[in-house]
Amino acid sequence: MNSVSPSAVQYVGGVVVPEEPKEPQRSHQRSLEPEGSSFGHRQGLPPENNRDVTGEPDEVDKLKAKLMSAWNNVKYGWTVKSKTSFNKTSPVTVLGHTYLLNSEDEVERFRLAFVSRLWLTYRREFPQLEGSTLTTDCGWGCMLRSGQMLLAQGLLVHLMQPDWAWPDAQPLADVDFEVLRPRSPARAGGVPIPSFGSARAPTIQPNAPPSEQATKRSQRKRPEVARDRQAEPLHRSLVSWFGDQPPAPFGVHQLVELGKSSGKKAGDWYGPSVVAHILRKAVANTTEVKNLVVYVALDCTVYKEDVVRLCELSLSSSPPGETTTTTTSGNNHPGGKSVIILVPVRLGGESLNPSYIDCVKNILKLECCIGIIGGKPKHSLFFIGYQDEQLLYLDPHYCQPVVNLSQNNVSLESFHCSSPRKMPFSRMDPSCTIGFYANNVKDFESLCSAVSVALSSTKEKYPIFTFVDGRSQDYGLESHSSTSSDSAARILSPDTLSGRSNNHHGSTDEFVFL
Repeated sequence: MNSVSPSAVQYVGGVVVPEEPKEPQRSHQRSLEPEGSSFGHRQGLPPENNRDVTGEPDEVDKLKAKLMSAWNNVKYGWTVKSKTSFNKTSPVTVLGHTYLLNSEDEVERFRLAFVSRLWLTYRREFPQLEGSTLTTDCGWGCMLRSGQMLLAQGLLVHLMQPDWAWPDAQPLADVDFEVLRPRSPARAGGVPIPSFGSARAPTIQPNAPPSEQATKRSQRKRPEVARDRQAEPLHRSLVSWFGDQPPAPFGVHQLVELGKSSGKKAGDWYGPSVVAHILRKAVANTTEVKNLVVYVALDCTVYKEDVVRLCELSLSSSPPGETTTTTTSGNNHPGGKSVIILVPVRLGGESLNPSYIDCVKNILKLECCIGIIGGKPKHSLFFIGYQDEQLLYLDPHYCQPVVNLSQNNVSLESFHCSSPRKMPFSRMDPSCTIGFYANNVKDFESLCSAVSVALSSTKEKYPIFTFVDGRSQDYGLESHSSTSSDSAARILSPDTLSGRSNNHHGSTDEFVFL
C-alpha cells in the first residue's frame, strides 16, 4: 500500500522502510467485499487455527501480533511531504460549500472549512482490543477510521452552529495555489504563489508568510470567533467520543465490539457497508448523543416511510423531558429526531463507471451531504469535496500516538488535518457509502428532492440509488429493515429480491452492481 498521509509532520530522515510483506494466500471462502474493493490489509495477523481451545492467543500469536504492530507503526509513522496544487481559477467544493481560491478571504474560508473537519487516523499504544493482542489499528482499521470521520461530520452538523469553525485551526500546509489552463495536467503552466506551510507563531512576525498573516488577521476580525470559542467544550466532548479507550461510544474499541455481530473481529477487513451498520448500532447504543438516529439504505434504496417512522418512533421512545431538545446550533426537533442516512453503493464493476462522476460531484455540492467513505483499492479514504476532476479527501493512513482525552486542555491538533490532499476520480474504488444528514422530517423531505435532482444528472439507465415511497416491508423486506434493532440489516442481491434464493445467505457487503 503506497500511502502519502495528509499530515504536515516532517519525514524522519534515515529511516529505511523494508519491503512490504506479501499478502497471505486468500482462503476459499468468498470475501465479504467484492473483488478489488477490500480496504486495509490483514497481513501477518495470527490465523484462527493457531488459537488454543479457550480462544485466547498463544505465545506465537502474541509475538506475531507484536512484530506486525511494530512493522505497521514504522510503515505508517512517517510521511513524505508533497505539495497539493489547487487551481486558483476553478471552484473547490467542500460538503456543499464552494470556494474560488483567487483571494485571501476565499482561501481563509476554505482553510477554516477544511481544517475544522475531524481527522481520525491510525493510533498506537491504546488499551488492548478485547479478544486480541492488538494495541494498534495500523494496517487494518482504515475503513473504521473513515467511518468515524463520516459520523463525526454528522455530529458536527447536528450539534454545532452551521458556520462553526475551530478557533484554533492551523494554517494550511504543503499547498500551492496556481493558475492552470483548463484541462491541462496539474502544475502545467502554473504560476505558484507562496505555500501555506509555515509553522504558527504566537504573534505575527514581520517576515511571516502572507498566509499566516491572513490567518491572524482573520482570527481578529471574525465576529464568530468568540462564539466558536464558547462552543469549544462541546467540540472537545465530541472529539472524546472517538477516543481510543474502551468507554468511548464511537472509539475503535466499541466499533470492533459491535462488528462482532457481523462476523468481524480486530484485525479483519471492514468494508464500507459493514461500517455503515456498525455506525448505526453505535449511535443507537449511546446515551451521549440526543435526538439522533441512523438509517442504512437497503438494496440501494431509501424507503421514505421507514425513515419517517424511525425518527418518530425514536422520538416517542425518548425518556420524559427529552422529546424536544435544543442543540448548540439552535435546532429543536418538533418534527422528529434528526437522522443520518447512510447509503452503501457500488459505482461500477472492477473500477468506477465514469458516467457516475458528475453524479458524485453533484452529491458533494449538497449541504445535506456529510461525505463519502470509500477510497481506492485496499486504501480507505474519506471524501469531502472536489476540484475539477480530482477528489478532496482526508486520509486515515498515518499512525499517531494515542491521546488521553480525559486530561484538561490536551491539544487537539492531531485530530485536525492542515494538509489537503487530492486524487483523480478515476482512482476511486467503486465500493463506497454516501452519508446525508436531515435535521427533522421536514428537512428529510427537502433532502429527498435535492438528492433526487443530483441523482438524475447521470446518463446511466440506473441511478446510484433511489428514494421510494412506503416501507421496506411493502416490498417483502421487513425482516431486513434497518429500522429493526434485532435484525442484521444488509443489502440484498437481485436474486433475493426476485425470490430466487440459492440458500447461500449474502454477507452484509453484497452490492447490486450498477
